[in-house]
Amino acid sequence: MKKFTTIFIPVFLWAILGIAQNNTDQFNIHLQTGDLLFCSSTSGELSKAIDQATQTANQTHFDHVGIVEVEKDTVWVMHAAPKKGVCREFIRQFLATEKGQIIPTVYRLKINYQKAIPEAIQKAMKFIGQSYNYTYKLHQKGLYCSEFIYEIFNADSIFTLNPMTFKNHETGETLPGWINHYQKLGIPVPEGEPGCNPNGLASSQKLQFIGEVKQNAMNK
Repeated sequence: MKKFTTIFIPVFLWAILGIAQNNTDQFNIHLQTGDLLFCSSTSGELSKAIDQATQTANQTHFDHVGIVEVEKDTVWVMHAAPKKGVCREFIRQFLATEKGQIIPTVYRLKINYQKAIPEAIQKAMKFIGQSYNYTYKLHQKGLYCSEFIYEIFNADSIFTLNPMTFKNHETGETLPGWINHYQKLGIPVPEGEPGCNPNGLASSQKLQFIGEVKQNAMNK
């Protein structure tokens, strides 16, 4: 019995502390259920290709997006990611990378559209466990990040689809990262097919910019 107690207490405390580090008061922005977290592009070849091909007039540089769910002050993020597929994880897990913490940008649905959030969260939960859609073609097995967000809000027509492009805007040539990606998949580049991307979602007039999520200094 003593051995069980010795092991159980540290594990229990670790679990409590882990959840506490994901509470809403740990960050500079009071996150709300339905907030969208957009992440800036990284140094990976495919990440750069996504950003380069999907730039908008707003000059955002996003290659990933997830949706916040706040449960009893604990912040969860649901998103579709390579290797993980569609998952629900603590915000700390969402922000963690091999090189440290990323700083996502928060966008929030404008008040007139927030009624769509409860149904979107319910739908998101049903998608958890699906694989990642590496083809970036709609109606294929799995979901990619912006497709996931588009689908959960689809019933309320919050976001729209647009013809996808995988080309360099200046040269008109297909970006090497995309050429390599689709050669590995053994399928043609789906140029012009309907789709969505993080930069496009962030430019929606139905969203309002909130700010960057940073950990409060006292909680570092």
